[in-house]
Amino acid sequence: MHVILFDDKRWQQLLPLTFTRPVADLRIGIDTITEKWQQAFGQPVSHLTEPYLAEKFPVQYGTDHVYIYGGVIPDSGLRSAISNLKQGEALLVEGEPIAFRTKEAYFSGMALCEDLARFTTIDYTANCIIITRPWHIFQYNDQVLRQDYERITAHRPGTQLQAGNQLIGHDIFIEEGAQIHASIINTTSGPVYIGKHAEIMEGSIIRGPFALGEHAVVKMGAKIYGPTTIGPGCKVGGEINNTVFQANSNKAHDGFIGNSVIGEWCNLGADTNCSNLKNNYAIVKLWDYQTQKFINTGLQFCGLIMGDHSKCGINTMFNTGTVVGVHANIFGDGFPRNFIPSFSWGGANGFVTYKLSDAFQTTTAVMSRRNLTLDVQDKKILTTIYELSEKYRKGQLIFLHK
Repeated sequence: MHVILFDDKRWQQLLPLTFTRPVADLRIGIDTITEKWQQAFGQPVSHLTEPYLAEKFPVQYGTDHVYIYGGVIPDSGLRSAISNLKQGEALLVEGEPIAFRTKEAYFSGMALCEDLARFTTIDYTANCIIITRPWHIFQYNDQVLRQDYERITAHRPGTQLQAGNQLIGHDIFIEEGAQIHASIINTTSGPVYIGKHAEIMEGSIIRGPFALGEHAVVKMGAKIYGPTTIGPGCKVGGEINNTVFQANSNKAHDGFIGNSVIGEWCNLGADTNCSNLKNNYAIVKLWDYQTQKFINTGLQFCGLIMGDHSKCGINTMFNTGTVVGVHANIFGDGFPRNFIPSFSWGGANGFVTYKLSDAFQTTTAVMSRRNLTLDVQDKKILTTIYELSEKYRKGQLIFLHK
């Protein structure tokens, strides 16, 4: 059985986070959705995604395919329902397809969904979590993090919390090589997971549910409210609330960020702050790439959505519900606009195009600090994003406000 995690129209709804990855490569809870499905089925899975991402995330075909929408979070009931599908059957949740079983090899998720009429459909009525919007990542992070904690730590011994820390509650799991110094960790509101070789520096105060990825660092005196996930290789400090950092991103200094999702290889300058609540307490609107307009999130608290490789300078102030694309560089005083296209360079006084060659040079320097290189595949992906986002940088939409 070949398990294939597919993208369809919902991939576009998750931009800019999915510009650089399939939906299933998003992190929520402790690990990525891909990693959750791999553990659920006990075998590798592949991706059926956008053509320009396919070289980096190739699909593997066979004679028996189970296609699963990449934004579905697995649980035991859902895994069983999908495993029990027969050839030619599809599983629906509220009319939307989430899984198919077929011998046929499909070459796009859209084509697969358009063929739904050829399948015998089964309604799945149990509760399940489906990620279709960027804000779902922090909105559902509490529930998913708790599920991941139970799955990852079951029947495994962790290491002991070092002396000199204050632990409130009991639900903490520390992987080998992790270091925690002179900090307060409160697990009464949710579990705390500390990944391999991660570090929590002195004076930090952390309230669960919370996950710290492998080799990630919490800087001295940080204040972190759950549900929050700090992905592998990240460095964070200051005040953080209900935020998910994907991987290898930095918010190493003071400043507040809440109800937000930060992509990979981002850097937030010292004293960067984002608003997560409007002054009039109104429902937050967020830029939507699919409809090309701002849409209601249904949330009163919603901060910053930032795509991969974006950076901001010291004292940057983000308005409530700001969407930043891939490889944006933001600086200067005042509030920048709440939709900043990919490869934009500037701030509140306006933006120009961030040249592709300059962006590559910066990314090469950033990745070399982690002994990694910007390879040909990633350059092709970023070049395509540069071309796709050109229309926004020409001014048609860059000056829009909510």
